[in-house]
Amino acid sequence: MRVRDFHTGRSAVFADGGVAGTAHPLATLTAIDVLRSGGNAVDASIAAIAMLCVIEPHATGIGGDCFALYSPKAGMPIGLNASGRAPAAATLDWYKSQGIDAIRMQSPHAVTVPGAIDGWCKLHADYGSKDLAELLAPAIKAAEEGYRISPRTGSDWGKLTAKMSKDPDAAKRFLPGGKPPAIGDLHKQPELAETLRKIAKKGRDGFYKGDVAKDMVDKLRAVGGLHTMEDFEESRADYVTPISTKYRDHDVHEIPPNGQGITALIMLNVLQGYDYGSDKYSQADRIHLMAEAAKFAYRLRNQYVGDMSQVDVPVDRLLSTQEAESLRAQISLNSVSPWTELDFLEHKDTTYLCVVDKDRNACSFINSLFAAFGSGILAPKSGVMLQNRGQGFRLKEGHPSCIAPRKRPMHTIIPGMLTKKGRAVMPFGVMGGHFQPTGHSTLVSNVLDFDMDPQDALAAPRMWAYEGELKLEPAIPESVAEDLRRRGHKVVRTETPPGGGQAIWIDHDRGVLVGGSEPRKDGCALGY
Repeated sequence: MRVRDFHTGRSAVFADGGVAGTAHPLATLTAIDVLRSGGNAVDASIAAIAMLCVIEPHATGIGGDCFALYSPKAGMPIGLNASGRAPAAATLDWYKSQGIDAIRMQSPHAVTVPGAIDGWCKLHADYGSKDLAELLAPAIKAAEEGYRISPRTGSDWGKLTAKMSKDPDAAKRFLPGGKPPAIGDLHKQPELAETLRKIAKKGRDGFYKGDVAKDMVDKLRAVGGLHTMEDFEESRADYVTPISTKYRDHDVHEIPPNGQGITALIMLNVLQGYDYGSDKYSQADRIHLMAEAAKFAYRLRNQYVGDMSQVDVPVDRLLSTQEAESLRAQISLNSVSPWTELDFLEHKDTTYLCVVDKDRNACSFINSLFAAFGSGILAPKSGVMLQNRGQGFRLKEGHPSCIAPRKRPMHTIIPGMLTKKGRAVMPFGVMGGHFQPTGHSTLVSNVLDFDMDPQDALAAPRMWAYEGELKLEPAIPESVAEDLRRRGHKVVRTETPPGGGQAIWIDHDRGVLVGGSEPRKDGCALGY
């Protein structure tokens, strides 16, 4: 790994006993406290994500979903899909009969049954080592006694007054005094604290049965939802076999559809055919190739990706050498290919974390409400903000994400794991909704093509080709932007940073862990 420029940025974290990276310092510290007290990577991940569900309430919550890739003792990863499903009554015919032609963000029909808590409990029961109540205690304390609003969270929260005002229960809790809390203010969520206590005591039943579930169902039914107690009681997370592709001499692993991880793998398959890191390509060349690979990969995602329990997704063909060669044959280095309209709404709010412990158990973990504060619908007695992941559904017969009873929508949140010769070498993830496949591809390339450590790989300037535009961060020189315009790109400069991520490199030969955390967020990586 090359040495960074000490005039800017920050150093990666080097440690022996364990490393955690999250989007908030308090969550990272929570994970490290668990590791130092004898917990493993799963324990630390659950404690940290619970904390984030309190202190990053716009980005994540227990009313959302999660995915994880877990590599026991740096072995091959196990996949967990804890994304929620539509209610049993959610048929396409019902929506047509009601004259509903699309699922709106703040509609109860955007709320799928939250999958996160079942995922946490399943992962904890099978791989955790500490008592669940101990792991949730820091989050409960923060919710009850209060937490200080961090800069990025406060900045994002401050833009959401109109959205949160539409639900009186949400406004009461998240617009104190009629406005968002300021950066540095103390904020409390006592109802959420009590719900976390019930989960700590009863596990998944504390959320999917009894008073908490009834509160969520009552609120959803009151605003026109189709949800029932049975929908909640029958919600289950699933272990899944990860899908993967080879990039350089490593294997990149993702969760299979209904997630969009396959999109990142398609992009990497395309880039694999170029000597991407060599001096023969300029910065503009590389951005152009990444943009073109993204166009084709996102197009295929929209065409095929859905819930594999209800939709046939041709995973093997999409990840084949022949498919990659066919896509590369359509790419010119000097001009752009046509855009295809993408029919999924953009969103940017998620949280991702990763942990590696002293035994080299590695956990890559992501949790989300989809849009900021999800649906904006708050269950008042339990303090649960409900996600709007159902916006990933379409009300179009034959579409791979056409809504159906107990179906999972196309999902954007994707944890990643890099392995070499059967051993995990880097849990990683990059947040940011539809940006994530581009973020994954860029991060993996930065590490493997340009020998960057995780911190530099995350901090490097970003691009994103989406919806007819090539978005460039300000750090990318104007000369590069002009070169890309000459090739036909519609170049725009990003107003807010795309994505946010964490990664931990496992150097097995030297026995050292190298952690990095997103500089565009509030978080950090720590080790001991």
